[in-house]
Amino acid sequence: MTITSSAPFISVTDLTDLNALGERWRALETRAAAPFFQSWTWVGCLAAERFPDPVVLAVQQDGRDLALALFNRRTSRLSPKTLWLGESGMPSLDVMYVEHNGILLDQDRADLLAPCLRAALGPALGRRLVLSGVNDAHLQAARHTNALVRVQRSQPAPYIDFTLIAPDTDAFLQGLGPNTRYQLRRSARRYAAHGPLSVHRAASVAEAQDTLDELAGLHQVSWVERGRSGAFANPYFRKFHRELITRAMPRAEVDLLRITAGPQLIGCLYNFRLNGSVLAYQSGFNYPAAGPHQKPGLTSHHLAIDMYRAAGVQRYDFLAGEERYKSSLSNASATLHWFDVVPTWSPRGVITHLLGMNRSSQS
Repeated sequence: MTITSSAPFISVTDLTDLNALGERWRALETRAAAPFFQSWTWVGCLAAERFPDPVVLAVQQDGRDLALALFNRRTSRLSPKTLWLGESGMPSLDVMYVEHNGILLDQDRADLLAPCLRAALGPALGRRLVLSGVNDAHLQAARHTNALVRVQRSQPAPYIDFTLIAPDTDAFLQGLGPNTRYQLRRSARRYAAHGPLSVHRAASVAEAQDTLDELAGLHQVSWVERGRSGAFANPYFRKFHRELITRAMPRAEVDLLRITAGPQLIGCLYNFRLNGSVLAYQSGFNYPAAGPHQKPGLTSHHLAIDMYRAAGVQRYDFLAGEERYKSSLSNASATLHWFDVVPTWSPRGVITHLLGMNRSSQS
């Protein structure tokens, strides 16, 4: 007897049971090899607050989830109903800045992306979608929905692919540009005058929270001196990450690192870990104590990179941004995109269409 498999079925429904979704999400996560920002550790953190009007997209086949996405729905008089992927759509709740965002997919099912986005757009493609920090595959899928795509920005996300580096101890340094090598070695020598260079990883939730507070203090000093408020000036940012650390530490998905030279603190790093990748999410460096030619940021990342490489990590991701240190230390780069997908008949769609026609006439 031949058993035939049913076709994948896509549903877009209001969320009724957050805990049940979490269980389904974790099950799919084990097969998806997803980045940390698509894990339930991140998506589910304070989800009841961050998604006040939640909508779930699911693709199922024979009772098994092939894709899951959590949106928040928002409405306004000037635009169609909008679904925000992995965000609330409210600046006060989206201060965490998601990257490597996307629809959680079973491995090798990128073919489902365009059908998922069409389903999320709704009947007659009547809804608007907002996708922040997603990869090229999501952008290409959006362009196959027959709706209009408005790209707000695209940014490089440099990273170190350790599989491209020989196993020799000094291979990472040798692969860098001569000026970067010189700065790293000179900085290490200057710091070593205070004592041995070391990296300490917080071993408990309580210690991780203390390190986060220390990092936040360094971070704020640096940003305020530049005339900026700094990420930790927002109370919800700190609240979210304290809860995230509580969730992630028992799963070994977060590292709070203190980098020191003898008794002197060089800096603190707040990194995410999942599926062989480390994401360098946030940092605080002791610039006030840095002497001539001491580079607390470069030295902190260098020591962390050496630690992770020795531990068998495959990728050290600096996330989106064009800061010079990221490109100087990296050997590869991805591109992340921030865009919305709008119905052609909506005011936004009409304006997008007219702007596109205007650009075409000028080219």
